[in-house]
Amino acid sequence: MTAKAFNSCKNGMSPAARRVRLRRDAGADDWDHGPMMHSFHLALLPPALTLRALRRRPQAAGLRHAECLALMRLGSPALSVERMQLRRLAMFAEWDDESALERFLADDDLGRRLNGGWHVRLQYLRRYGEVAALAGLPVRAGRWDPEEPIVAVTLARLKVLELPRFLKWGRPVERLVAGHPGTTFATAAVRPPHTFSTFTIWRSVREMTDMVHGRSAVPQAHTHTVAMAEQHRRDFHHESAFMRFRPLSEHGTWEGRTLLP
Repeated sequence: MTAKAFNSCKNGMSPAARRVRLRRDAGADDWDHGPMMHSFHLALLPPALTLRALRRRPQAAGLRHAECLALMRLGSPALSVERMQLRRLAMFAEWDDESALERFLADDDLGRRLNGGWHVRLQYLRRYGEVAALAGLPVRAGRWDPEEPIVAVTLARLKVLELPRFLKWGRPVERLVAGHPGTTFATAAVRPPHTFSTFTIWRSVREMTDMVHGRSAVPQAHTHTVAMAEQHRRDFHHESAFMRFRPLSEHGTWEGRTLLP
């Protein structure tokens, strides 16, 4: 599926993105979630506003849950300014419906700031693991084509004492994902002291799952499977979830470009 199949301008969805919406509403899901949707946002903000968002979670009508985090560069040194970029805010959110998101972007102070950046609207499909804040999500909520684009979001509450192990095993995975030919965009974000998230856009479900299982034809392809084995041996996190989503529409640009394939 090409980039045009999912892209839309800020004022509306493309015809192909509307077809995805129609497919969703026509019964592609196994879970009757109603109009609920998720979104992921990136925006440039003054550091003071980023710190305010990190300290106080947004509240708005129709907003079920939001995670605000400062961006970090995947694979960067553990002790560097790249590990917590206070001028770059990420927000992952769950909404009652699309109109709740629209109201937030139009009426809320933080929402208006985010509306000047980039975001993607998402249909939830699958999770591995669980975080309490998103406990209402079923394990599986839909079907997908192995060749369609996919968005992956991880959310984890790190055990602080496990940070050295997490960095040892996690940073090679960061480098693998950031340089993988199957991704069109990959980033990570953090909210001290222990919330960590990754956000990746993949050209296809197949390429993402090949990476997860070490089947990619890239250097160090085994990195992810080794890190997962280490996590299973002794968990890095109090709780964690890996979630996959279908991208419905893209709005705005990030660093001068659109991000969906």
